[in-house]
Amino acid sequence: MNKVLVIDDDKDICLLMNRFLSKNGYKVETALSGISGLKKVSDFKPDLLLTDFKLGDIDGTEVLKKAKEMMPELPVIVITGYSDIKVAINVMKMGAFDYVTKPLFPDEILLTIKKALSQKGGETVNEKAAVSKPDSKKSKYIFGTSPISKNLMKQIDLVAPTNFSVIIYGESGSGKEAIAKTIHQKSKRKDGPFVAMDCGAISKELAGSELFGHEKGSFTGAVNQKIGHFEMANGGTLFLDEVANLSYEVQVSLLRVVQEQKLKRIGGNKEIDLDVRILVASNERLPQAIAEGSFREDLYHRFNEFSVDVPALRDRGNDIFEFALFFLSETNAELEKNVKGFSEKVKQNFLKYNWPGNLRELKNVVKRATLLSDGELIEVAALPFEIVNHEKLSFAENAEQAPHKANMNGQLKNAANEAEYQMIIEALKKVNFNKSKAAELLQIDRKTLYNKMKKMNM
Repeated sequence: MNKVLVIDDDKDICLLMNRFLSKNGYKVETALSGISGLKKVSDFKPDLLLTDFKLGDIDGTEVLKKAKEMMPELPVIVITGYSDIKVAINVMKMGAFDYVTKPLFPDEILLTIKKALSQKGGETVNEKAAVSKPDSKKSKYIFGTSPISKNLMKQIDLVAPTNFSVIIYGESGSGKEAIAKTIHQKSKRKDGPFVAMDCGAISKELAGSELFGHEKGSFTGAVNQKIGHFEMANGGTLFLDEVANLSYEVQVSLLRVVQEQKLKRIGGNKEIDLDVRILVASNERLPQAIAEGSFREDLYHRFNEFSVDVPALRDRGNDIFEFALFFLSETNAELEKNVKGFSEKVKQNFLKYNWPGNLRELKNVVKRATLLSDGELIEVAALPFEIVNHEKLSFAENAEQAPHKANMNGQLKNAANEAEYQMIIEALKKVNFNKSKAAELLQIDRKTLYNKMKKMNM
């Protein structure tokens, strides 16, 4: 029986999750704070951790970090409000398996838990090298047909057959690893391994061992010999995601290996010859990191034989529908459903929304909407609140930043309404959309809050 630990400062959520997961065959423990939850990680030794990001004592980032230190292979699923999408992306970079957004849907949580547990112990990007074998070269990625997407494809076709090192720039969730896989699949190394390492999800202490491997007994905890990512990628391609997160000390060792194409495992004496093409990715410009003193300039020049910019989803126009349909097809197969597409209102919302989480966010939105949909088309009711109300939220944010502009344009009444709308939104966010608690926070009764939300089409 798999063991699941739930950490949430809301007693009702802990109780409900305990009942629901117990009925589905899991042994469940709960904790109402991050600190007590981390003690239970040590004592309970869960197979999976489900934690809220906003806790009373410490936030989900700290819980994730410390839990991973205690149990490096523990899958962690983080619960966030949809407004915290950037936070969710950040915890994914830190090594979380996935995130779910409030309001919580039991079927969605169960699906995510099953997926995480099925992959536990396998090769995942977060904890081990993600190795693509020659017999599974198909990339689960489409490029779209917009001019900006066609230009991206031209660059990939140009550089792929060479042996150049490539820097792939792009925002979080924009598909940088998929681009790296495509370059590998179009290269002369396509029959060799593709090994991916997320530099942002591995601690400074472990990064050297993950990259170069170690010999048994070379340091405390090295109970077995370990083959590093470079060796696993020999004859193929090594992809280093978020390379700017590597410590300066590890960068020194990395430069030596890249220059000489030889390595010694930590604690070893034998030199191992390498034949590895290196692709790296970053969501920040490496020259900026050099200027700030966090990235070596000589290492940058080794990597910068060619660079590719992956466009943000918001800049790709109607490509968004191609990606959405692709994710819908994947989700239909996963959930054994037959949702055929999206309503016109949903399409309009998709085009107008800013997509800070890019493709990763779109995929999660489509997955959740498919789960909630019973008809042939996904309707607006299945979309997260902030996608449907993004224009009002943007207006309220702008009014808060520059209220004098609204007043100067004779929109004082409208600005007041939008300010009230924003106050309600902020209250709901603080209590994870619990309307009773939001009413208490706003010092109004629940009925008044409901009436205001109804009047504002919330």
